[in-house]
Amino acid sequence: MDTMLALLTVFTQPQLFLLVGLGTFLGVYIGAIPGLSVTMAVSILISFTFSWDVYPAISLMVGIYMGGVYGGSRTAILLNIPGAPSAIATAMDGYPMAQRGEAGEAIGVTTVMSFFGGLVGIAVLALAAPFVAEFALTFQPRDYMLLAVLGILLVGSLSAGSLLKGIFAGALGIAIGAVGRDPLTFAERFTFDFQIMEGGISFIAVMIGMFGISEALLQLHHVGADAMRQKIDRIIPSWSTVRKYLPLSLQTSSIGVIIGALPGTGGDIAALMAYDHAKRVTKKPTRPFGTGAMEGLVAPETANNAAVGGAFVPMMTLGIPGDAVTAIMIGALFIHGLNPGPMLMVDQPQMFWFIVGALLTANVFILICGLTGIKLFTKIVEMPRAVLIPLIMLLSVVGAYAVNNSVTDVYWMLGFGVFGYFMRHYGYPLGPVILGVILSRLLDDNWRRAIISEREDLGAFFTGILTSPLSLTLLLVCIVILLSQTPLFTLLKSRVSKETGDQL
Repeated sequence: MDTMLALLTVFTQPQLFLLVGLGTFLGVYIGAIPGLSVTMAVSILISFTFSWDVYPAISLMVGIYMGGVYGGSRTAILLNIPGAPSAIATAMDGYPMAQRGEAGEAIGVTTVMSFFGGLVGIAVLALAAPFVAEFALTFQPRDYMLLAVLGILLVGSLSAGSLLKGIFAGALGIAIGAVGRDPLTFAERFTFDFQIMEGGISFIAVMIGMFGISEALLQLHHVGADAMRQKIDRIIPSWSTVRKYLPLSLQTSSIGVIIGALPGTGGDIAALMAYDHAKRVTKKPTRPFGTGAMEGLVAPETANNAAVGGAFVPMMTLGIPGDAVTAIMIGALFIHGLNPGPMLMVDQPQMFWFIVGALLTANVFILICGLTGIKLFTKIVEMPRAVLIPLIMLLSVVGAYAVNNSVTDVYWMLGFGVFGYFMRHYGYPLGPVILGVILSRLLDDNWRRAIISEREDLGAFFTGILTSPLSLTLLLVCIVILLSQTPLFTLLKSRVSKETGDQL
């Protein structure tokens, strides 16, 4: 009975209900603006809510978190500018749909599937938190390193053309992510004795430049063309459409929960892995992936929202943050006299169930906020290109500057925008570059930890991989994925399919 009362606290107190709704609404639009991250918004909130009671403070933070993860898909679909890293995969098929005049349908599907993914993540948090957290604790540094390698191997899935171009783009991203001072030895890496490079290159500047500025430059070739009129007569997808993608969404939501529960990962990696999974298991997509496949929207959007529930699992049960936002929320709970971890479940279980209820409420508000205002939002795409291109440029400059209030980031953003334009012009994919930047730190840090734990003995390091069931499984998955992207595998697969067809 106490559990049910704690779960329904948000629904029974109008103030908390409205704070969750307000937070979700703000989160959707914060997430939609490139450069305004959810992490930044929640960290700023701590100073505003310091004197509040714990329930109102957590309600607002949870709403912004859930709304921000979903909100990144809006500009990804409409402008090909991901509002958040977790929306990079969404842009791959969402933007081509907007170019076909199907922005309303794309936003409708992403909203409903985000809601579904969020439900799965919350259900896992409520029912299986201790078990998932226990599994997450079994990951050693070498396993995180293999997970990063696995993510990098997704370059084949993110490369519509040549695999070699995808590998080059991924390697370039890793190199960009390594620029600056080594976090362990403080030695300079790839700085070329330029002081401006010692602090590293902002990931947000790279992402906005690659996607935003390069898109604006490409649009200059068609500045006189008429804008595509968007079909927004049917925003809410039919039940048959939802049912069709339900099996895939269950699979990708599971990926999102597991990746979200691994400390230091998050929705961006979950979305990219889910997108890769969808490409592998979908035999007959609505369109080829990268040209407006509905499956390419369903997979990342269910995964990144399910990862929210997953990120709360280690936070609530072990006191270990699942991502940057939950790390900030741990600090907020400490400020309010609470101690996240195993004893929280024992001493104050009502707080655990209150957060579950707040997440559930925010998920419902995503459905409401996501399915309203779409007609107004899609007018952005219907603007004349002479107006749209300066708007994209303005958003890109503001977004790059807003991260660190640094003009240097704006220069980096413009430079990578021009570079991204030439990459797109010559057929090099941008997705692997961003993926490489995201995974560079995860790969580097955990390689160091893994090799230091083995006292710099490579033999012991590889022995540990081969003797650990989890590490060995991850290694085999990496090998299979690498082989599956070679021309030989494609040839063998086509021959087997042909022989099977002849026998039938």
